[in-house]
Parts: sequence; structure tokens; C-alpha cells
Amino acid sequence: MNQRPGTAGHHRRGPRREPARPTSRRGNPRSTSRDSTSEPGVIHRFFHEGRPGGQRGRLVITLAILLLSFAIFIGRAVYLQAIQAPKMAQRAADRMRYTHDLLPDRGAITDRNGSALARSESAVLVFVDPQMISRNGVDERAEMSRSQQAKAAAAPKAVAKILAKHLGGYPEDYREALTKKDKSGRLSRYSIVKHQVPSYTFDQIKAEMKDGGWYGVFSSNDPVRSYPSGTLAASLIGFVNTEGRGSAGLEYSLDKKLTGTKGKESYEASTYGRIPLGHETLIPATNGNSYTLTLDAQLQLSVQNALEAQMHASKAESGQAIVMDVKTGEVLAMASAPGFDPKDYGRAKANQLRNHAIADNYEPGSVQKVITMAALADQGIVNADTHVVVPRTLPSGGSHIKDAFDHDTLHLTARGVIAKSSNIGTTLLTRQTDKSTLTKYLQAFNLGKPTGIELPGEATGSIPPASMADYTRDQVSFGQGMSVTSIQEAAAVAAVVNGGVYHQPRILKSGVDGNGETVEIPTGKAHRVISRQASSTVMDMMESVVTLAPDRQVPGYRTAGKTGTAERIDPSCHCYRGYTASYVTVGPVEDPRILTYVVINNPSKGSHQGSGIALPVGRQIMSVALPQFGVPPSRTKAPKKPLEYTP
Repeated sequence: MNQRPGTAGHHRRGPRREPARPTSRRGNPRSTSRDSTSEPGVIHRFFHEGRPGGQRGRLVITLAILLLSFAIFIGRAVYLQAIQAPKMAQRAADRMRYTHDLLPDRGAITDRNGSALARSESAVLVFVDPQMISRNGVDERAEMSRSQQAKAAAAPKAVAKILAKHLGGYPEDYREALTKKDKSGRLSRYSIVKHQVPSYTFDQIKAEMKDGGWYGVFSSNDPVRSYPSGTLAASLIGFVNTEGRGSAGLEYSLDKKLTGTKGKESYEASTYGRIPLGHETLIPATNGNSYTLTLDAQLQLSVQNALEAQMHASKAESGQAIVMDVKTGEVLAMASAPGFDPKDYGRAKANQLRNHAIADNYEPGSVQKVITMAALADQGIVNADTHVVVPRTLPSGGSHIKDAFDHDTLHLTARGVIAKSSNIGTTLLTRQTDKSTLTKYLQAFNLGKPTGIELPGEATGSIPPASMADYTRDQVSFGQGMSVTSIQEAAAVAAVVNGGVYHQPRILKSGVDGNGETVEIPTGKAHRVISRQASSTVMDMMESVVTLAPDRQVPGYRTAGKTGTAERIDPSCHCYRGYTASYVTVGPVEDPRILTYVVINNPSKGSHQGSGIALPVGRQIMSVALPQFGVPPSRTKAPKKPLEYTP
């Protein structure tokens, strides 16, 4: 069977061929040309073709992704651990660290026999932890239950009520302390509520907090200053203010030494409180120095009572009295009236707070004649029996000097000049020395400058220069035209009567620091001013003042003295107005030991003379001081010596 060309035989089949399709000249979605949508791409082949090369590609990319992720993780970890971790740890530690000061005990002040004049008594500083109160003791890392949340919400008000109940005031008064925030804006871990709370009061607060299931109130040592002797020597001791700082007297001048040094305690705490085995730092407080004074408390009380009684009787503006050991310069008593209670210093007026014994400048009047006679006797110009013709008046600087008592011409010994307190007689004797020499003696007796006693507020006084006018020299000879303080005048007279040696007055006897170690106390400077013979001469003159009348003498003792009455300068008018009455006395004459100096300022009732109102106080004080300090009574009576002579 013949087969047609181009056809397949029936008995055999070959591959079927599709006729060729004409190619379109215009593109369409079904175009047969190769493109990215019609053929698998590289990524597709790597993941879906089964050739060995595709498997390796997939592995490489997977590893690359893993390595990149790991690198990012490591980088973040390094950033947090190496860079941010210290900062974050510090912030966390700061939130957990609790730091507060440890207050030292203020040093005590006692008299020479150990009697407490000022001391610190047990008390506490009450403070709160606002953060702990806000969660009522539940740790900040723990999740609070509903009941705990309710309790915490009520805590601030409950704690405020407890504080108000025991510390006074109203609950609202404590809101600020209970909600105090630190610099970062978080609730603080430390907020002061009240200083110097009695320990038993805090015990009551603590018990009520425990009973109510409240947390966040604490205490630390904060001793309160007390003055067991009340008003005794208050102007000398001073007081401590509400901030714990000395504000007057020795409390002020010795404040830094009495205060001591604060300590510090730091520990880690959560809202529950201190973390056991947490990091702790403790720097103990160092207690302040304690001081023993030269004062005798019993004598001080006697002096104060005598001074205040006379001040009230004479209706004086103020008064002061000093008792001194003439051999050492130790101040045995120093009283200033009117006084005040250091526990209630806020009610005291300026006149009560002022220590008149060291702060008041005044013209000393006739007591200064003792200093003048000492200078003249030391130069050999006078002795106790030197003759002086005393006229009724004495011309001086265009005016006339008069005596306080009217008289015709008198013929007095130098002893009589002092006994009768003649201004004219003293002036005539003083005119025998030159003005520069007189000034040198005044300076040697430490007049016109502070004594350096360990008390604040000491005035300087004033003395005229060597170039002073003649009439000024005349005035200075009997205690006018110059000014002194009581401590200056007492120390100067002590130098006259003790054999001629000036001792710087002292109030501190000894001291110990917070560890019980001895504190060095300066002994005070001393220097000779006049000879022993001159000292004995002036004592002879001064004894004649006491022997003038029996009521001036101290029973059992020979004493010497000098009264003073001076007009006072009124600063408002720069004129004389009012009087200063004074009396200085020393005993026993045979071996001088105790000096008393009494000053009454501006008496307005009764006498304004030193002999009338100051002398009785001095006599009363000496009758107590001499036997109290073991001074044996005199074995002889004072001899009567001539005050006048017959020309």
C-alpha cells in the first residue's frame, strides 16, 4: 500500500508536531518571550530546585541571618552590661540606700565642784520614710493584694493622726513630711518630723504604730539641752536655740567645741526596712567637749540673790557683781540682773539677756581712785600718810572740781583722801605725775581693751591718750572722762591688792573631749604692774574705808574696800543723767584672797550712793565667800590710822 508523502502510516506513530504559530507583532499578556514572571528567579531556584548547589545557598543565607541576629543580641547585651548596667545599678542602689546623720551629744558645762549648769538629756529625732509609708511596709518589688493596697492608701492619714496625737498639732501639719519627695521626684526615704522629742514619747508612737500595723516612723539620737540650775549664771552660760546652736554666753563662744562632730549611717533598705547582710557604712558621731568652770554654784546663788534683792529694792535698771580669786584671776561668781530662764529664753528682753558684767561701758567713779593711788605709790609720789591740803573747790579746765560733800579747807593724809573719797585731794596728788606716765599705768592695768575672758560680747572700755588735756587728766584721776567694764575694773583692782601682779581673768578651769581626753585650757597671762610695797600702801588706804563705820565690816575678817558713785552718760543726749553706784572689797587684809565688785546701774529709789546701796551687797557676799573658800578668820583687828593731820 502506497503511502502519501508527508503522512504517517497507520501502523506507526511518531512524535506529534504542533504547527508553528505566527508571531504577534504587538505584545500581549500571553507573549511567549521570557521574563521574570514566566520563569523561576534565582531565589526561587535556590529554594526549590533539587540541585546540590541550591542547598548550599540556602544554608549560607540561613547562617547569615542567624549570625546577624546573634550579633544584634550580643551588642545589646554588651550595651546593657558594660555601659548602662553601672548607671542602672547605681540608680537602683540609690533607691535602696538609706542615709542619715548621727547627732553627737553636746558637751556638759559644770561648776568647779562638778554641779551641772548645762547638759544634754536623752531625746530623739523623729523622722519618717515616705516611700515605706506609701506602701505600708510592702516591698516595692512585690505585687500588692487588694487589701494591702487599701491599707497602704490609708497609711499616710493614719500615721499623721498618730504623730499629731503625741507630738501636737493637727494631722494636716504632718502632710508635707509624710509626702516629701527627693530630687528625682520619687518619694523620699528620709524626712524629718520633729527634733528633740522625749524618748518616752517616741516609745508611745512606736507602740501605737505597731498596734495599728503601720510602718515608716523611726528615730535617732537628738539630745535636748537642759539647765538643771535654772536661772543660775544664765547670762554667763547662755542658751542653745531651737536649731541646736549656742546663741549666748559660753554656749555661743564655745559652740563648735561643745557641739562635737556628726556621724553618718548608710545602709540598704527595701520598703520592708533594712536589708539583712546589705552594704552598710557607719561613721560614729564624736561627742563635744565638756568644760568645768571656775564658778562655784553655791556662791553664785548667794551673789545672785543678794544682787537681785538690792536691784529690786532700789528699783535699779540693772546690776552686776563679780567675785574673783585675786591670786589666780579665777572668776568665782559672775551675776547679772535682771536674769532670765535659759529654758524659756524667747520671753527674755534684751536687758535680761545682756551680761552687764562684761558688756556695759561706764565711768567707774571713785573706785578708780584705787588705780590712781597705785600708780602714784609705785612711783614713790605718795604713801598712806602723805599730806594733802584740800580746798573747797579746785579750778580745772575753765570749771571747778568739787567733792561730793561740802567742806572748808581740809588737811588730809592720802589715806584720808581715799577714806573720804575726795576728788580734789586725788586730783592734786595726780598732778604730780605726767600724763603719759598715767596713761602707761592705765594700759598696764589692761584698761581700754578687752580682758580676753572666754565670754562673748566683751566691751573694750576707753582711756584717753597721753596727749589728753589737763582737765581730762584731772577727771580720769577720780574715774570720769574714761570708761570701763566691770570685769576690767575688778581685774585691775585685784592686781593692786594681790601684791601688784595683773592676772587675766578666767572662767574656764578644765575640759575633756568626747573621748575623755584632757583639753588644754590656757592659764591666762600675768605680769607685774606695781611693786609689793605700793600694793601694801594702797591696801592700807582701802582698809580705812571699811573702818570708818562698823556696818561696813565683815564679822571675823579684816577687809578693805572702796566705794564709787558716778554720773552716767545718756547716749540719747550725750549728757549726764542717772548714777552708777559701786563698791569693791577684798579680804582678808593680811593675805588678800577674795575680791568682790558690785555695781548698781541707775537706781531710782532711795540712795544712789555706792556706800548706800552697793556696799551692803558687797559686805553680804564677802561674809559668805570668805568662809566658804576656807579663808581663816583674821587674828587681829584693824588699827585706827590717821585720816587727817594738823598743819
